Amino acid sequence: MRFLKDIFYLFYPNLCINCESSLLQNEKFLCGICMNDLPIINDNEHVNVTLQSTFYGRIHLQNVRSFLYYQKGGITQKLIHQLKYKNQPEIGTFLGNWFGSELLTSEVFATVDYVVPVPLHYQKEKKRGYNQVTLFGKELSKILDIEYKPNILVRTSTTKTQTLKQRFERFSDSNTKFKLTGERIFENKHVLLIDDVITTGATIEACANELLKTKNITISVATMAYTQKG
Repeated sequence: MRFLKDIFYLFYPNLCINCESSLLQNEKFLCGICMNDLPIINDNEHVNVTLQSTFYGRIHLQNVRSFLYYQKGGITQKLIHQLKYKNQPEIGTFLGNWFGSELLTSEVFATVDYVVPVPLHYQKEKKRGYNQVTLFGKELSKILDIEYKPNILVRTSTTKTQTLKQRFERFSDSNTKFKLTGERIFENKHVLLIDDVITTGATIEACANELLKTKNITISVATMAYTQKG
């Protein structure tokens, strides 16, 4: 059996998403070198203020955390591209497990009641086959021991992929609509809104504005990545 497995890997090797070198059997998605090169965001006061400043003057968020810096052509972009467009939803579990362990140590989300994913429009989710943040959210939910709560916040319109839109369009995206299916579910609760990448924050802002229709709700945000400015 081991011989057959070795033959399979010889002809169909698992390759590192970033450098395309063959992965060892204990490696997944990234080789050890590329794992060490991941641009992990340090959890410190200066960085956390920078993350939160994306939303200053727009919406009030209790806390904002992100796992990786996102840059064009970088490892993070390649990971998320595979996650979203190459049918590799398990990358969400991989990132959620690592990030969740970091968040558990920091206890920044110790008072959160629910993990809520930014939803895809049902047509886009049907076409892709999954929401790219589902497994990420479920892994955070498991590690942080917080209930995962999908399908309460839903998307009622579909838009062009963010990467195909100009920056100024994303800031004023009035075509993206979200709706709560039950406004009382999150009353007096602390909700952790999760997404893949913070770029301008427009999508998270639109989701938060809908969530804020709930009485006495507190909102925090956690994402896989943050687009570094400059």
